[in-house]
Amino acid sequence: MRVVVLTGFASINTAVEAIKLGACHYLPKPANSDDIERAFGMGEGVTTTPVGHRPTSIRTLEWERIHETLAETGFNITETARRLGMHRRTLARKLEKRQVS
Repeated sequence: MRVVVLTGFASINTAVEAIKLGACHYLPKPANSDDIERAFGMGEGVTTTPVGHRPTSIRTLEWERIHETLAETGFNITETARRLGMHRRTLARKLEKRQVS
């Protein structure tokens, strides 16, 4: 069986974890059906593909930290807000703008 991870929340941490858990490929959204079929059709990853460096925005870094802390607390908003040092309502507003998947 081959496992291909398709995610709307792509980060290096989640990619490494997915591969360690047995996924053969990791695709960030947006991906079309051709990309998905190609990933299932490949036996191994393409190691000759150059890895480009894209600077990560502050918003993306903030969202990754929020999501990581949410996962650590079992998606408990009050505890997440406490650990992040922000007001619970501020965190709730941020979560309303960007849904957790």
